[in-house]
Amino acid sequence: MTTAAERPPVLFLSHGAPPLADDATWTSQLAGWSATMEKPKDILMISAHWENAPVSLSATHQKQELVYDFWGFPQHYYDVRYDAPMAPELADEVARLTGNHGHHVERDETRGLDHGAYVPLKEMFPDADVPVVQMSMPTLDPQGLFELGQSLAPLRDRGTMIIGSGFTTHNLRWFNPAGGPDTTPPAASSEFDHWAEEAMARGDVDSILDFLHKAPAAREAHPRSEHWAPLYVALGAAYASGGIEAKTAIDGFWFGLSKRSWSLT
Repeated sequence: MTTAAERPPVLFLSHGAPPLADDATWTSQLAGWSATMEKPKDILMISAHWENAPVSLSATHQKQELVYDFWGFPQHYYDVRYDAPMAPELADEVARLTGNHGHHVERDETRGLDHGAYVPLKEMFPDADVPVVQMSMPTLDPQGLFELGQSLAPLRDRGTMIIGSGFTTHNLRWFNPAGGPDTTPPAASSEFDHWAEEAMARGDVDSILDFLHKAPAAREAHPRSEHWAPLYVALGAAYASGGIEAKTAIDGFWFGLSKRSWSLT
């Protein structure tokens, strides 16, 4: 068991699309961030790209191919590999903890890591030597995901890093490849990013969970909430293990989308 000082932080990161690997700034930011942390025992990843009820866990008995859940990209993005060890003990503990809070948990032994998981992990832990299991989001309900995160808080005491992987703003209508990654973001993206920065700094869980009514340009920043929702799980895990102290680890914009990411201790 770890002490409170040794517990891994809970992360929420903006994960980018597969071309993130070609962005020297963002990849160096992710690598620099991970270099400030002790390597965790294992990682529980909650990605915007896996919604499934009941709570489901990725393969832990036989390695599966990555889930290339994107279309129309050059072939080299489909040749990426990330052969992290599987984490059966972590999966058992996730099933136990969430089961104690009323969740039925299923194992999907056919499912590998999707791009919301492996794209950032490849930059943060490039040696692929940390065991990883991915967990689905069984709902997009903010309170339900926050409570799910609370049930996972004890994982930190065994050295598990809990990562919510989404995007601080995610409106693909803003994405303009011709503008380049450093293009000036739309006002709605900037306004939402600024609000999110301040709300997280205050630890204002109520406002974050009720972002559709509290945040400026909320429905423009998130026409659908799946890329914001992993933050609810991260907040729950941090809140239940001592409170929320959020520090921005990465900020800025990528093709108009906010890539703000936080460490929660």
